[in-house]
Amino acid sequence: MYDAFEDLADAFRKHVAPKKLAYYQRMGLQMVMGRREGIWFEDEYTKTRFINCHCNGGVFSLGHCNPRVSSAVADALGSLDIGNHHFVSGQRTQLAAQLSATMDDQLPRVVFGVSGGEAIDVAIKAARGATGRSTVVSVEGGYHGHTGLAMAAGDPAFRDPFGPNLPGFVQVPYNDLDAMEAAVDGETAAVILEAIPATLGMPIPDPGYFAGIREICDRHGARLLVDEVQTGLGRTGKWWGIQHEDVVPDALITGKGLSGGIYPITATLLTKELHEVLDSETNPFVHISTYGGAELGCIAARAVLDVVGEPGFLEHVNLLSERFASELAPLPFELRRRGLFMGLRFGSEPEALGALLRILQQGVFCFPAGNDRSVLQFLPPLILSDDEAGDLIERMKKAFG
Repeated sequence: MYDAFEDLADAFRKHVAPKKLAYYQRMGLQMVMGRREGIWFEDEYTKTRFINCHCNGGVFSLGHCNPRVSSAVADALGSLDIGNHHFVSGQRTQLAAQLSATMDDQLPRVVFGVSGGEAIDVAIKAARGATGRSTVVSVEGGYHGHTGLAMAAGDPAFRDPFGPNLPGFVQVPYNDLDAMEAAVDGETAAVILEAIPATLGMPIPDPGYFAGIREICDRHGARLLVDEVQTGLGRTGKWWGIQHEDVVPDALITGKGLSGGIYPITATLLTKELHEVLDSETNPFVHISTYGGAELGCIAARAVLDVVGEPGFLEHVNLLSERFASELAPLPFELRRRGLFMGLRFGSEPEALGALLRILQQGVFCFPAGNDRSVLQFLPPLILSDDEAGDLIERMKKAFG
């Protein structure tokens, strides 16, 4: 490591991303993650401790270096590596079965990847292949990753710097069923959207919104793809955000917190019909991913599923959610909330950034939503104890006292 932050910053400017560094310094965010454990991380140089209430979009929902996940991977390191995607794998099979069970086996097939963007690409490829259509409808201001098809379905801010978008991608406003109705037709392969769009500022879907989209898709023969990369794995108080809507999609995409931040792994859960195009006896390599479903990653992910699936875990998330709603209600922001997937909405971007600095001064780390910077993403770890939740609430009150 570097002895001083200035030395690290000089090397970062030279070798990594000088403009990104300048951006964070303008915001007053130049901490470097050092020691980390549970709900906390420590700045490498100032030694200031922060409760991580961004969790990298849910990567650290079970805290940093979760002992059960870390131990499972450490125990496997002497006998496992990534495995070989050409072979049948017991680790991948067990993880796929566990994931499918969280959706009552309604999405029985699972394809693994290493990033959320790759997992989104899989879902869009499958929908296009299964329907023989090309048009994909997504939501304005949404985010699905930085790979090819995922980026094409996302916000223009992430794709326009790289030239014209791929053909066949259409966007409509969020929470607008009339716009969705007008966009979907007999040429539509799929509609893709997040269960709650994090980058758009965590707006909660209107009652009946997803049911309406499901009906529109069914009527036109399109497939519904739900991105749960940030909302899944207990974050909203259920296994998946879409389970609040009583709607079953044709594909569900998960990542980020799937391995507790220990090993990169993502998964795309599919219907049998969508999976058929990816599982060809005559062309068995029509879709492959060398590191997708790495066996060490499967070990980590199975440990995560075991923790989230423990009796009382989701009930605890929901109780914490109600407590935050009650005790943060007097503070000067709108609390957008489903489980512990929360956004703090202020009157303007400058107001939100000023609030962020006050929150940081109280040892709490959160971060602005990329496409609505009047909202701070507030995603505390799901493993907060009651005492830790009380401490966090008091810190938030002091930030605005």
